[in-house]
This record gives sequence, C-alpha cells and structure tokens, in this order.
Amino acid sequence: MLGSLRPLLTKILNPLARNLNINPNIVTVISPFVAILAAYGFANHLLIIGCVAILFSGFLDVVDGAVARYHNRASKFGAFLDSSMDRFADAIIYIGLIFGGYCDWFIGVLAIHSAITVSYVRARAESQGVDCNVGIAERAVRMIILMIGSIIAYVTQQPVYFTYVIIILVILSYITVGQRIYHVWKALK
Repeated sequence: MLGSLRPLLTKILNPLARNLNINPNIVTVISPFVAILAAYGFANHLLIIGCVAILFSGFLDVVDGAVARYHNRASKFGAFLDSSMDRFADAIIYIGLIFGGYCDWFIGVLAIHSAITVSYVRARAESQGVDCNVGIAERAVRMIILMIGSIIAYVTQQPVYFTYVIIILVILSYITVGQRIYHVWKALK
C-alpha cells in the first residue's frame, strides 16, 4: 500500500544513507530497543513517548534498508534479521499496550497474532517464489494506525478510543492475511 511512496522515500533517504556508512544490521538491531521504549511509554500511560518511539523505530526500519541499498550491503541475512527484529518490535509494542490497559489481553494477543501472521504469510509465499507485498495493512500502515490511536487517546483523554483503533487494526490485519492468501492461491493455481 505504501510501496508507491518508495521513490519519494529513496530521494529523501539517499543523502542520509550516503552519510551513514555503517553496517545496516547495527541500525536494524537498534530498532527493537526503541520499540521497547514505546512499550514502556504505553505501559505507563505516556502516550506521546509511545507514539514518538514508534515513529523513530519505523524511521530506523527504513534507514537500515536505505543504508544497505546505497552502500551495496544488502544481504539475505540482513533481510532475515530485519524481518525478525520487526516481529519482535511488533510484539513488544502490543505487550506495552496490554500492560497499559489500552486493550484487554485477548484483543492484545489477537493484535500480536495478526501482525505476526501477516508477515508469516508473506514469508511463506516468497519461499514458494510468489512476491506477496500485497494487502491493506502492511507493517508501516499498522504502525501509522497505532500512532494515530495514541494521538487520539492523548487528545481526547479517552483510552477507549485507542481500544477501538486496536480492534480495527486487528480486523485490517486479518483482512490483509486473507488478501495475501488469496493472492498466493491465484499465483500458484
């Protein structure tokens, strides 16, 4: 869904990537630690800290790829590490939301499951040789929705709105799983 923004992001990130001549895996490994800060913020009702930490974690998530591509350091291990760290970051953010009471444990577990399943379906599709970057709620979209939810809860001082946003996010994630399964079914039949 946000793939159409890639040329614009490349234009913005290339100057930064040029000046960051470091191993992109270092940037990849930093990102989940920022997600821990987001989880801490949500667990302690510090919504702005949670929101800003998600934003920064997402920024690092695109910077690592930009650095890898710009300096020709893209690797299969780097892609594997990036995907693994993204799953860790997703889960820890939702755990912070559960601890903060922004959703009950069941909705939180569904949020974790749906986020991981979206990624799993893509990984399995690609292991079958099918490009599967389809669906309405890819990771970047899910993180943007979480940031919007935290801003709404902060502005309104009504945490229940954040709960509704998380429920919508779970639904969108499962729709994405369905879209990806259908896409692979069409490609492989």
